[in-house]
Amino acid sequence: MKYYLIAGEASGDLHASNLMAALRDEDPQAEFRFFGGDLMRAVGGTCVMHYREMAYMGIIPVVLHARTIARNMRLCRDDIRAWRPDVVIPVDYPGFNLRIARYVHDTLRRPVCYYISPKIWAWKRGRIHTIRRCVDRMLCILPFETDFYRSLDYAVDYVGNPSVDAVEHFRRSAVAGVSPVADDGRPLLAILAGSRRNEIAENLPTMLDVARRFPTLRPVVAGAPGLTMDDYRRSLGRRDALPEIVFDRTYELLAHAHVALVTSGTATLEAALFRVPQVVCYAVGGGRLANYVFDHFFRVPYISLVNLIVGEPVVPELFGGRFTRQRITDALSRLTDDTPERRQMLDGYDRMIQRLGPAGASQRAARVIVTLTHSGTRPKFPPSVEA
Repeated sequence: MKYYLIAGEASGDLHASNLMAALRDEDPQAEFRFFGGDLMRAVGGTCVMHYREMAYMGIIPVVLHARTIARNMRLCRDDIRAWRPDVVIPVDYPGFNLRIARYVHDTLRRPVCYYISPKIWAWKRGRIHTIRRCVDRMLCILPFETDFYRSLDYAVDYVGNPSVDAVEHFRRSAVAGVSPVADDGRPLLAILAGSRRNEIAENLPTMLDVARRFPTLRPVVAGAPGLTMDDYRRSLGRRDALPEIVFDRTYELLAHAHVALVTSGTATLEAALFRVPQVVCYAVGGGRLANYVFDHFFRVPYISLVNLIVGEPVVPELFGGRFTRQRITDALSRLTDDTPERRQMLDGYDRMIQRLGPAGASQRAARVIVTLTHSGTRPKFPPSVEA
């Protein structure tokens, strides 16, 4: 069978590559064509466009690159039409992928299996109309999404979380016990400042200022995929020296970290899976106005995946007007020793891990996709698959 996947950023490349490997296990004759990255290329198939050429996030970048985005979308539509895949698999990246799903459904009449739901539970709930009409199967990776979609009269499949798979695979590997830096006797403070240049420029300077207040900890920055030392040098401006940065070794860093400062996103989930106490901190323009907007206009009570999954405040969330050196310092100081706050956070991690369920998300997702594709049917409201 022919599978067409569309991933528009680094995390999508990772999860899509694992899904491709699982699809090949289920269907040895699988052929792949995709928008994606190097990890997907390593599995095999034809890469039509690298995600680095299409990863525009935020209102201003999207407006400035509107022509490029439209050209990329035309290329994707034309390529799908010419190749005629048996199924199209969008991976997150909703601004681009939901438009492609509409085209595939309305014009090409091909099945669409969406892997990793858009976060419509947080914003743009109106996208449910496109999803209900154009997506034959929605494969979710967050357990609370099943109840959310059920409230909108749309059944989805929770297949488990691929980060659970990735962490378990890492722990079985030979490098799991290897520290990313030489031991200098100090516990490691892992700093995960985001994956994009603008996030790093806004978050990392404050994180490093806080780290300097803890001389008994050794701060080490996890270098983002696709970025270089020069990118960090530009983000930090005129600082005297670059911090200690390790690239392509984030899991090794988390495996040895004592505590962490983490921007919101998948990194908060990964830190929790490694049971590293963390402070979630994210610079958002507007200060306290950003907190007001979040509290009154967003439909979720938390920004971190850890808190959303557990349903209560397991990790502190310091963003907008709460993103200050003093608040981050105070939150971090409560986690550096064997404090009640540290123990309570680790207990919360255990509840999160239990709710996520066992590893095997990619395999379960692949089985759903292969079954749908081979059946030749287009079920609109499928029953949920047990994770």
